Amino acid sequence: MIRIQAEPFDPYTELARFAQRAPGAGAIANFIGVVRSEGDQVSALTLDHYPGFTETEIARIEAQARARFGLIDALVIHRHGRMAPGESIVLVAAAAGHRKPALQAVDFLMDYLKTDAPFWKREEGQAGARWIEPRADDRAARESWEKVKP
Repeated sequence: MIRIQAEPFDPYTELARFAQRAPGAGAIANFIGVVRSEGDQVSALTLDHYPGFTETEIARIEAQARARFGLIDALVIHRHGRMAPGESIVLVAAAAGHRKPALQAVDFLMDYLKTDAPFWKREEGQAGARWIEPRADDRAARESWEKVKP
């Protein structure tokens, strides 16, 4: 399931719902991303996206993870709009028969979301606003999956 939304969400409530949808899973792994403040340097994060296109691209990434790791179910909730430090941005969860594929699927999903999901990020802070690009280590992590056979 994929949801792109402006509204805040409770990741723990969402995880409980997700677990109920995957009763045969032997493992459920997850990642919760939050807006960091970088000390007091970041006062807000704004994510822009193109509705429809964003969902299509994330669905493509999610389908790759399902196939590659034999997932029972997967969940991606990603926010857009303006968010304050401490707010949840993203929840990724994977249900699988065993621990390793669930953990790997979450890592895979996050590596691809960080580099391939069509979001444009802008941080606001004391020094003004700046656009954020994926870091070199984000790109390297994503590229490492291309070297590993499914």
